[in-house]
Amino acid sequence: MGNQLSERAPGSPFLPGLQPLHIVVIGLDSSGKTALLYRLKLGEFVDTIPTKGFNMERLRLSGGSLYQVWDVGGQDKLRPLWKSYTRRTDGLVFVVDAADPERLEEARAELHRMARCPESQGAPILLLANKQDLPGAMMPAQVEKALSLHELSSSTLHHTQGCSAVDGAGLQPGLDMLHHMILQRRRSQRQSHKKR
Repeated sequence: MGNQLSERAPGSPFLPGLQPLHIVVIGLDSSGKTALLYRLKLGEFVDTIPTKGFNMERLRLSGGSLYQVWDVGGQDKLRPLWKSYTRRTDGLVFVVDAADPERLEEARAELHRMARCPESQGAPILLLANKQDLPGAMMPAQVEKALSLHELSSSTLHHTQGCSAVDGAGLQPGLDMLHHMILQRRRSQRQSHKKR
């Protein structure tokens, strides 16, 4: 009971058992993860500096659902730490700079490594093809193909969404889809437990 009280957001009504959805935002450095987080939190673009560790914010999105969102730095030396944040996560948001095609192979390798990681295996993945506001940005379908999402496990729900941290375009539809995939996965898990 004490844990439930400490986990609830300040100012939120007390609803026993209602926990925020645990979401982890990962991706290569300079993909726009932190800018996306603060676009969601503040409703405006915030020019950010590279994340040296992590940022965590509680957000109320998608029809009132509460999210605890972890934005983890994407530099080479920080990537081994990603799995610590993804343990028992409800969903992963993998952010890609769609205007930087030269780093897509590196992004593909990291995405597939995380998708196979036991700590996050099976968690729904929202692939955000960020920076759609820039000229020459790849279309979401092109990014999805370059990252070989079709090679992920059939049990891993995923969705690709184009977006822009600058103007916020595409963020809400992407998060709505992530929310839907999380609920779908939970229903599936409940049904498989009932069959045992």
